[in-house]
Amino acid sequence: MSKATFAAGCFWGVEEEFRQLKGVLKTQVGYTGGHLEKPTYRDVCTGATGHAEAVEIEFDDNIISYKELLDFFWKIHNPTTLNQQGPDVGSQYRSAIFTHNEEQVKIAQLSKEELNNEGYFPEPIVSEICDVTEFFPAETYHQQYVAKQRGEL
Repeated sequence: MSKATFAAGCFWGVEEEFRQLKGVLKTQVGYTGGHLEKPTYRDVCTGATGHAEAVEIEFDDNIISYKELLDFFWKIHNPTTLNQQGPDVGSQYRSAIFTHNEEQVKIAQLSKEELNNEGYFPEPIVSEICDVTEFFPAETYHQQYVAKQRGEL
């Protein structure tokens, strides 16, 4: 089992997208990349903590590779807008890849570079690639929020 952590705007929809992938064993929404210890949703919404709304993914790399998760990440959001996804604006909604090891760093950097060189997106990718910092799980009501709203959980 391996871990991946991505930020791509509001974590509710991002989590739901990744939860559907074969080989994804567990997802958890939360906050990472900031400076406040044990931030709450209210704290992060101010934009002052430095945290991004993110999804931590546990996956079976015998079924789905990190590269496949990364390819999916690029497709489910707009990585060319700085601190914004749709109507959500602020650094907490930034596009970011929080890497767990040196192999993930290399794969993410190469993927971003290839997409920029190919002109895959009309604008350059602004997604940051950085080492994961402590991941703080979001409040319980945020976990699998979309599935809960559909009455699936």
